Amino acid sequence: MTKKTEVPFVTFRTRVRDDSIGGPNPYRWEDHTSDDYFSGKRVVLFSLPGAFTPTCSTFQLPDFEKLYGEFKKNGIDEVYCLSVNDAFVMNAWGKALRLENVKLIPDGSGEFTRKMGMLVAKDNLGCGMRSWRYAAVVNNGVVEQWFEEEGFSDNCETDPYGVSSPQNILGSLKASSVA
Repeated sequence: MTKKTEVPFVTFRTRVRDDSIGGPNPYRWEDHTSDDYFSGKRVVLFSLPGAFTPTCSTFQLPDFEKLYGEFKKNGIDEVYCLSVNDAFVMNAWGKALRLENVKLIPDGSGEFTRKMGMLVAKDNLGCGMRSWRYAAVVNNGVVEQWFEEEGFSDNCETDPYGVSSPQNILGSLKASSVA
Protein backbone atom coordinates (compact mmCIF):
# COMPACT_ATOMS: atom_id res chain seq x y z
CA MET A 1 0.00 0.00 0.00
CA THR A 2 1.27 3.50 -0.73
CA LYS A 3 0.36 6.69 1.07
CA LYS A 4 1.62 9.18 -1.49
CA THR A 5 3.27 8.76 -4.82
CA GLU A 6 6.14 11.17 -4.11
CA VAL A 7 7.71 12.47 -0.94
CA PRO A 8 7.24 16.23 -0.49
CA PHE A 9 10.05 18.63 -1.26
CA VAL A 10 11.26 20.45 1.85
CA THR A 11 14.50 21.84 3.22
CA PHE A 12 15.76 20.34 6.47
CA ARG A 13 17.98 22.41 8.78
CA THR A 14 20.73 20.13 10.11
CA ARG A 15 23.81 20.56 12.27
CA VAL A 16 27.00 18.86 11.08
CA ARG A 17 30.33 18.44 12.80
CA ASP A 18 33.02 20.74 11.43
CA ASP A 19 36.47 20.25 12.96
CA SER A 20 37.60 23.63 11.60
CA ILE A 21 35.35 25.22 14.22
CA GLY A 22 37.05 25.42 17.59
CA GLY A 23 35.51 25.17 21.01
CA PRO A 24 33.14 22.77 22.70
CA ASN A 25 30.44 22.95 19.99
CA PRO A 26 32.17 22.34 16.61
CA TYR A 27 29.00 22.20 14.53
CA ARG A 28 27.65 24.35 11.72
CA TRP A 29 24.26 24.66 10.06
CA GLU A 30 23.78 22.79 6.81
CA ASP A 31 20.62 22.62 4.74
CA HIS A 32 19.59 19.35 3.08
CA THR A 33 16.59 18.94 0.82
CA SER A 34 14.31 16.02 0.17
CA ASP A 35 16.24 15.50 -3.07
CA ASP A 36 19.49 15.11 -1.10
CA TYR A 37 17.97 12.30 0.94
CA PHE A 38 15.74 10.56 -1.60
CA SER A 39 16.84 11.20 -5.20
CA GLY A 40 18.66 8.36 -6.93
CA LYS A 41 18.43 6.01 -3.94
CA ARG A 42 16.19 3.31 -2.55
CA VAL A 43 15.77 4.01 1.15
CA VAL A 44 13.75 3.08 4.18
CA LEU A 45 12.29 6.11 5.93
CA PHE A 46 10.72 5.65 9.32
CA SER A 47 9.15 8.35 11.41
CA LEU A 48 8.28 8.30 15.05
CA PRO A 49 6.78 10.55 17.74
CA GLY A 50 10.00 11.76 19.31
CA ALA A 51 13.64 11.41 20.18
CA PHE A 52 14.36 9.99 23.62
CA THR A 53 10.84 8.57 23.96
CA PRO A 54 10.44 5.01 25.28
CA THR A 55 9.38 2.89 22.28
CA CYS A 56 11.45 4.95 19.86
CA SER A 57 14.66 4.73 21.93
CA THR A 58 14.28 1.20 23.30
CA PHE A 59 13.01 -0.71 20.28
CA GLN A 60 12.43 1.06 16.99
CA LEU A 61 15.62 3.02 16.32
CA PRO A 62 18.01 0.49 17.96
CA ASP A 63 16.45 -2.37 15.98
CA PHE A 64 16.83 -0.47 12.69
CA GLU A 65 20.47 0.13 13.62
CA LYS A 66 21.04 -3.57 14.41
CA LEU A 67 19.34 -4.72 11.19
CA TYR A 68 20.98 -2.13 8.91
CA GLY A 69 23.13 -4.78 7.20
CA GLU A 70 20.02 -6.84 6.40
CA PHE A 71 18.41 -3.81 4.76
CA LYS A 72 21.54 -3.29 2.64
CA LYS A 73 21.41 -6.97 1.56
CA ASN A 74 17.80 -6.39 0.46
CA GLY A 75 18.48 -3.50 -1.91
CA ILE A 76 18.26 -0.55 0.48
CA ASP A 77 20.88 2.19 0.12
CA GLU A 78 20.13 4.12 3.32
CA VAL A 79 17.90 3.97 6.39
CA TYR A 80 16.56 7.30 7.67
CA CYS A 81 14.82 8.11 10.93
CA LEU A 82 12.74 11.28 10.86
CA SER A 83 11.17 12.99 13.84
CA VAL A 84 9.56 16.33 14.59
CA ASN A 85 12.55 17.37 16.69
CA ASP A 86 15.22 19.99 16.04
CA ALA A 87 18.76 19.21 14.87
CA PHE A 88 20.21 19.69 18.37
CA VAL A 89 17.93 17.05 19.87
CA MET A 90 18.40 14.63 16.97
CA ASN A 91 22.20 14.91 17.17
CA ALA A 92 22.17 14.34 20.93
CA TRP A 93 19.87 11.34 20.49
CA GLY A 94 22.11 9.80 17.83
CA LYS A 95 25.14 10.29 20.05
CA ALA A 96 23.35 8.80 23.09
CA LEU A 97 22.40 5.70 21.08
CA ARG A 98 25.85 5.47 19.46
CA LEU A 99 24.38 5.33 15.97
CA GLU A 100 26.74 4.38 13.17
CA ASN A 101 24.42 3.48 10.29
CA VAL A 102 20.92 4.95 10.53
CA LYS A 103 20.87 8.62 9.56
CA LEU A 104 18.68 11.03 11.51
CA ILE A 105 16.60 13.70 9.81
CA PRO A 106 15.37 16.59 11.97
CA ASP A 107 11.94 17.85 10.92
CA GLY A 108 11.98 20.64 13.49
CA SER A 109 9.00 22.56 12.17
CA GLY A 110 7.08 19.45 11.13
CA GLU A 111 6.82 20.66 7.54
CA PHE A 112 7.74 17.32 5.93
CA THR A 113 5.52 15.41 8.37
CA ARG A 114 2.60 17.75 7.70
CA LYS A 115 3.01 17.41 3.93
CA MET A 116 3.11 13.61 4.32
CA GLY A 117 -0.25 13.89 6.12
CA MET A 118 1.21 12.36 9.29
CA LEU A 119 1.30 15.32 11.71
CA VAL A 120 -0.76 14.69 14.86
CA ALA A 121 -1.29 16.46 18.17
CA LYS A 122 0.28 14.78 21.18
CA ASP A 123 -0.85 17.45 23.66
CA ASN A 124 -2.21 14.75 25.95
CA LEU A 125 1.44 13.71 26.50
CA GLY A 126 2.78 17.26 26.67
CA CYS A 127 4.55 16.91 23.33
CA GLY A 128 2.62 19.23 21.00
CA MET A 129 2.57 18.42 17.29
CA ARG A 130 4.46 15.24 16.38
CA SER A 131 4.67 12.56 13.73
CA TRP A 132 2.44 9.54 13.70
CA ARG A 133 4.53 6.37 13.63
CA TYR A 134 5.00 5.14 10.05
CA ALA A 135 7.64 3.86 7.64
CA ALA A 136 8.07 3.75 3.89
CA VAL A 137 10.30 2.24 1.26
CA VAL A 138 11.13 5.17 -1.01
CA ASN A 139 12.67 4.61 -4.43
CA ASN A 140 14.08 7.74 -6.10
CA GLY A 141 11.64 9.96 -4.20
CA VAL A 142 8.58 7.78 -4.86
CA VAL A 143 6.92 5.76 -2.11
CA GLU A 144 6.78 2.12 -3.18
CA GLN A 145 5.72 0.56 0.13
CA TRP A 146 3.86 2.15 3.06
CA PHE A 147 3.69 0.99 6.70
CA GLU A 148 1.37 3.04 8.93
CA GLU A 149 0.47 2.15 12.50
CA GLU A 150 -3.25 1.81 13.16
CA GLY A 151 -5.31 4.35 15.06
CA PHE A 152 -4.05 7.54 13.42
CA SER A 153 -5.56 10.37 15.45
CA ASP A 154 -4.78 13.41 17.53
CA ASN A 155 -4.09 12.73 21.21
CA CYS A 156 -4.25 8.98 20.74
CA GLU A 157 -4.27 7.21 24.09
CA THR A 158 -2.11 4.34 22.80
CA ASP A 159 1.24 4.16 21.03
CA PRO A 160 0.84 1.38 18.46
CA TYR A 161 4.04 -0.20 17.21
CA GLY A 162 4.54 -3.21 14.98
CA VAL A 163 3.57 -2.36 11.41
CA SER A 164 6.49 0.08 11.12
CA SER A 165 8.99 -2.19 12.87
CA PRO A 166 12.19 -3.03 10.99
CA GLN A 167 11.35 -6.72 11.24
CA ASN A 168 8.03 -6.18 9.44
CA ILE A 169 9.59 -4.01 6.73
CA LEU A 170 12.38 -6.54 6.16
CA GLY A 171 9.79 -9.28 5.83
CA SER A 172 7.97 -7.26 3.20
CA LEU A 173 11.19 -6.51 1.30
CA LYS A 174 12.15 -10.19 1.30
CA ALA A 175 8.66 -11.24 0.17
CA SER A 176 8.60 -8.70 -2.66
CA SER A 177 12.02 -9.78 -3.91
CA VAL A 178 10.80 -13.38 -4.17
CA ALA A 179 7.56 -12.47 -5.92
